[in-house]
Amino acid sequence: MRTALLQSSGRPGEVAANVAALDAAAARAAGAGAELIAAPEMFLTGYAVGDDLPRLAEPADGPSAEALAAVAARHGIAIAYGYPERDGAATYNAARLIAADGTPLANYRKTHLYGDFERALFTPGEDPVVQAQVGALTVGLLICYDVEFPENTRAHALAGTDLLLVPTALMHPYRFVAESLVPVRAFENQMYVAYVNRTGPEGEFDFVGLSTLAGPDGAVTARAGQREELLFAEVDPLLPAASRKANPYIEDRRPGLYGALA
Repeated sequence: MRTALLQSSGRPGEVAANVAALDAAAARAAGAGAELIAAPEMFLTGYAVGDDLPRLAEPADGPSAEALAAVAARHGIAIAYGYPERDGAATYNAARLIAADGTPLANYRKTHLYGDFERALFTPGEDPVVQAQVGALTVGLLICYDVEFPENTRAHALAGTDLLLVPTALMHPYRFVAESLVPVRAFENQMYVAYVNRTGPEGEFDFVGLSTLAGPDGAVTARAGQREELLFAEVDPLLPAASRKANPYIEDRRPGLYGALA
């Protein structure tokens, strides 16, 4: 399955402009044969929106979700994107996955919030594994800091995730996460990991780009630079199962020894 990663910070604070940007990228990706496009963490609104967050946050099925469902159906491509989800009095750092016919497939809330900035704005999610079927692939969702916890990716491996989508907002000086940690997570769990980042300065942050797709063998099949880019990579639905036979970490686990981890 050809997959597209949209490395962009969009236009912070301008939801309509970011929906339009994702529409244009989806059209380009579908035209290039991609069946799925993923956008970064908080793509709809911007990451460093601060006090504007309550105004910009939307319900999971809000107007932007409806607009992007129409985009997906119009171009015939599945779409994953990050956004702030409003649910009653709570706001979550969330990611939504929409099928190529516009059907909502999954909504994930970031479980591990990063730093005082995020903890002041968001409520942490409580569901560690959220998945959906896209074509022949079981697709899972995490967001940014979540993937830096090995327990999260292992939970997805145990649940059968083939392709883990990770919208992110990785900033300087932590480029080693994209360069080293993401390929290791893919290898140790025999899954694809698509890590799609923001890029450039925004508020007090400077995002490193380096969006990455790593395969179950740990090989990086695609990596962006540090500018805006639409990155393409192939995801083989048969490779995760083959890799699990060749590298039987899951089969060789001894869960009875791991009680102290919890």
